[in-house]
Amino acid sequence: MKGPLALSIGWRFYRARQSNSFISFISFASTAGIALGVAVLIIVLSAMNGFERELEHRLLGVVPQADIVGVSEPIANWQSVAEGALLIDGIRGAAPFIRMQGLVQKPGGFQGLAVVGIDPKEEIKVSTLAQFMSDASWQSLGQDENNIVLGQSLLTKLGLEVGDTLALYVQDMDPEAAGSLRAAKSHRFVVSGAYNLGGELELTTAYIPMQYAAQILNMKSGVTGVRISVDKVFDAPVKVRELGYAQKQSVYISDWTRTQGHLYQDIQLVRTVMYLVLVLVIGVACFNIVSTLVMAVRDKASEIAILMTMGLSRLAVMGIFMVQGALNGLLGCGLGGIIGVSVALNLSAIASTMEQLLGIQLLSADVYFVDFLPSELHGSDAVLVIVMAFVMSLIATLYPAWKASQIAPAQALAGR
Repeated sequence: MKGPLALSIGWRFYRARQSNSFISFISFASTAGIALGVAVLIIVLSAMNGFERELEHRLLGVVPQADIVGVSEPIANWQSVAEGALLIDGIRGAAPFIRMQGLVQKPGGFQGLAVVGIDPKEEIKVSTLAQFMSDASWQSLGQDENNIVLGQSLLTKLGLEVGDTLALYVQDMDPEAAGSLRAAKSHRFVVSGAYNLGGELELTTAYIPMQYAAQILNMKSGVTGVRISVDKVFDAPVKVRELGYAQKQSVYISDWTRTQGHLYQDIQLVRTVMYLVLVLVIGVACFNIVSTLVMAVRDKASEIAILMTMGLSRLAVMGIFMVQGALNGLLGCGLGGIIGVSVALNLSAIASTMEQLLGIQLLSADVYFVDFLPSELHGSDAVLVIVMAFVMSLIATLYPAWKASQIAPAQALAGR
């Protein structure tokens, strides 16, 4: 009976203290602080989850998750390499590519450009690049012609349109050329399309048909390397190392953690910092619970003394005030959880509406790999945040509840 009695009295004390305007204000401040901290923390974690999802599905769907490249000579029999890759558990696709570096002329000078020759029939096994360009642009990469697909940002920067021609300067790979440093040779390309992915990749990478790239570099049937896609992106370093060690010729081994790993590390750093900051916000709000209960103890000292003379135990007295603090925490966690989940589920739409109303762009595709604010709510994150905040609010009630249980009935009634 002591538990229900403490709960009943605690609820009555909680409702009665609302008549004291100052205590009521402090109580409101603690509840609002907890709700705000919980809501913002859920929203931030959802945004970080969204960035991780876009990093994996957009950027890591286009750039190589892992690849092996011939060291001193091209990979001649890439088909056997691809077949061997598929025998490794965790690798779901393999495709050849030819890569070269070139210079493209722009207003005011030249710009370096990574040019990748691909075969659409093979590339679709390891890449989602086709999702970011039109069908006509994608099909043009399967023709043995001088087609080139540029990033939309680079296309705009160069002042070109689909159907225009551009000159690309690449190193002359003629084996009869004299000297170790060969002159750059100009090649004319027709802009057959553009891809719209966002980020730096649009400005630095272009795609051409693999057969045409082989002609430029005199590779015949050879390729620069073979890229693979894996079931779990974090397994890429292990899987590509296993594939590389199985090759008879010397190869370079690379994976996305070397080329794009800094983006993932940045996301994790922001997640950690924001988590710590917002946990401190919730902690500060919980300190207001301490203040509220300390004042409530002083306000109800005589009532507590009377209850203790009637046989109420000190443990039950602690329970009364812990119930009051827990109600603050429960209300704050509930409101914060509802607000946080509601906003997180509609964060992208809310951000888009704000951009339209204010006439601003929160994320620039030229800087980030997305031009919108992504969000992905994980139920485990919401539960963890709510439980953590509620536990912190319970811990905050311990000291004032213990002080209430130490009231001496005789002294409290004598000073009444």
